[in-house]
Amino acid sequence: MKIVVCIKQVPDTTDVKINPETNTLIREGVASIINPFDMYAIEAAVRLKERFGGETIVITMGPPQATDALHEALSLGIDRAVHLSDRAFAGSDTWATSLVLAKAIEKIADCDLVLCGKQASDGDTAQVGPGIAAHINLPQATYVRKIDTVHFDTTPRIMVVERLLEDGY
Repeated sequence: MKIVVCIKQVPDTTDVKINPETNTLIREGVASIINPFDMYAIEAAVRLKERFGGETIVITMGPPQATDALHEALSLGIDRAVHLSDRAFAGSDTWATSLVLAKAIEKIADCDLVLCGKQASDGDTAQVGPGIAAHINLPQATYVRKIDTVHFDTTPRIMVVERLLEDGY
């Protein structure tokens, strides 16, 4: 099984500052971490690899310092890391970000599963994961609480998950 995990390096939520003129996050001089929701996706990927074997690959799109997030993911049990970095990506919206990530996932090829965190703590849009699925025409499940069953050795492939809802799951 080949699992891709998309992660984002975000400002540490304990140190968030807003530029009063632009109403945007001030990132210079602020400690960065892996987006907390993406940490759940990393953990799920490592657990699936332990249960079923295979390979885990983490991808991030960001400036050169985003390599810190990749190194941390590798230390948590991820097998490979891909860093997409180009000045042309600066200021990308969720559509552009999901397109770039989708193209990278297509280049990896033969990917069985793509995991993303619920949303990024610095944007809170929850649009990149579904955008990736739309760009590559993949089925998707959002707000997954638990992965119950995985059968990737069958046709069709089957995965049963529990999805969080307002009144339960």
